[in-house]
Amino acid sequence: MNYWLMKSEPGECSVDDALAAKNATVPWVGVRNYQARNFMRDAMRVGDGVLFYHSSCAEPGIVGIARVASSAYPDPTQFDPASPYFDARSRPDEPRWLLVDVQVLRKIPTIPLTALRARPELGELLVLKKGNRLSITPVEPRHWQAITASNAGVQPDKVGS
Repeated sequence: MNYWLMKSEPGECSVDDALAAKNATVPWVGVRNYQARNFMRDAMRVGDGVLFYHSSCAEPGIVGIARVASSAYPDPTQFDPASPYFDARSRPDEPRWLLVDVQVLRKIPTIPLTALRARPELGELLVLKKGNRLSITPVEPRHWQAITASNAGVQPDKVGS
């Protein structure tokens, strides 16, 4: 099982939006970075744990515990000229961009970026690295354990179940 931190701007899709969706599941649309796309395509598996992170907001931080709910598949927004995520170079027979569905399991009290930075055991968490702007980053099992063990009664080894 792998673990991930996935960033979403609350104005695009908040943890509350995801919880309100059917089965608390949303397609993770709009990823337009090759490394993040490759994580979804090559490394994410159904059941992997996800730290749902609000970015580009007043208080960025982890706001929910989720899981990967589907394998990667083509992001339909790349083909929609009306979408801000439209990519004229992408073709339906050779899609350039992918997404996975993410199911929120639990909303948690926000763990702000400042609180993450204050925890020495999380010092190597990729979201804390200077210059890291990726919307999807892998999370080490020890970081997943440290974050989930102290929040909302999540059983770290039971997320994919």
